[in-house]
Amino acid sequence: MDNDTISIQRDGEVYIVRIARPDAKNAVDPPTARRLYEAFVAFDKCGQSRVAVLAGTGGAFCSGFDLKALAGGAAAGWLDELHFGKDGRPPLGPMGPTRMALSKPVIAAIAGPAVAGGMELAAWCDLRVMEQDAYMGVFCRRFGVPLIDGGTVRLPALVGRGRAQDLILTGRRVDAAECAEIGLCERLVPNGQSLAAAIEWARELAAFPQACLRADRASAFGDPRALQRALEREFAAGRSVVETEALAGAREFTGGAGRHGTVPDRFTPGAP
Repeated sequence: MDNDTISIQRDGEVYIVRIARPDAKNAVDPPTARRLYEAFVAFDKCGQSRVAVLAGTGGAFCSGFDLKALAGGAAAGWLDELHFGKDGRPPLGPMGPTRMALSKPVIAAIAGPAVAGGMELAAWCDLRVMEQDAYMGVFCRRFGVPLIDGGTVRLPALVGRGRAQDLILTGRRVDAAECAEIGLCERLVPNGQSLAAAIEWARELAAFPQACLRADRASAFGDPRALQRALEREFAAGRSVVETEALAGAREFTGGAGRHGTVPDRFTPGAP
């Protein structure tokens, strides 16, 4: 299955999903989020696919939610479509699958930026492979865009509360070597090799007896009901911010402020 923003490939028992918006560093707008969600709903139902790999195209993993879409008003209607499980459907998050608790593992293949909502997508995955020049960061801090795709829930679980608070509150860039050191990724690979390494790892997992693997994974995952309650609290706290401060920040971004990881002038010492 392919469309203009999401590509899906099946390689034996490995299900490969790629975000294909390279001109926007694979930022996710509402239609892309919907397609990404549908891709992972299909993966979870697919009897032939045992492990998924999530990657980007054009040398980037994902630069987060598309702030141009937010500035243009598209996010308001999108937020109204989101749910935590409705009419038997899997829950739908702002970035697509980020509220879903899948029955099978997903490996993130990270090249270039995995920032803002892209970092939350990476944290949603079970495992992460990063290229040496890849990086993460809560870059949305610069524009007043809150973490509403599980970042405030999953980052503390991965790296501990203190480190997570550092990353969340400062929004600083976290290079691949530090990600590996603090537990934000499990494997580092040379540039250009993240996808191949993730697929190889996925094949290794797919070769094991699956009932045992999934039972152990589910136990390590923890109580999905507690996770859902935490995600609900996060979204409740952040939704009004998206419609006020984040909208203003998105308009700044669209106007050219704070590009390439820089800080908008209003945040620099001495700014009015």
